[in-house]
Amino acid sequence: MAIITLSHFGNIDSEALEEYYDAEIEFHSTFIQVDLNFEKKSLDPERLDIVRRFIDNIRIHDLNNKKYIQKDFDDMGDTVPQYIDHHLAELALDDLENLIGTDRRSADKPDYLLEKLHLVRVGLYPDSKEQFAIFDYSIGRELTDYLLVVYTDENGNLEYLSMES
Repeated sequence: MAIITLSHFGNIDSEALEEYYDAEIEFHSTFIQVDLNFEKKSLDPERLDIVRRFIDNIRIHDLNNKKYIQKDFDDMGDTVPQYIDHHLAELALDDLENLIGTDRRSADKPDYLLEKLHLVRVGLYPDSKEQFAIFDYSIGRELTDYLLVVYTDENGNLEYLSMES
């Protein structure tokens, strides 16, 4: 039996895992949800140590994710421009002005809206073959159900981006 202590989750027994754990953590003057998801009842303790380091470095991963998001936006990729364009078209004018201000030139609105994206959730899947981490970003959960989602490996390297609801 190996007990690993994870920030915000406490002690976790690598031989008696539950399917789901969650915690709310303070992040940039707000709170985000962090959840752990396990397919199996046990996991190599070294793998849980990777989870511990990943959680302890969420701020660094967030900074890297914002670079991935900015690059997709600047390169006119498929995902980020679609997310921004969707919200510029669908948000009520009052909501948009409350979010980015009233004195913005039309050409600058996408940039200002992009600046409003913030992390709302981190999902970790340490024993999944599909992905290790999922980061959900939003311009405001009260404004939209759509998320800009960043999928990364255990080192925080980008796997792909998507827009989901």
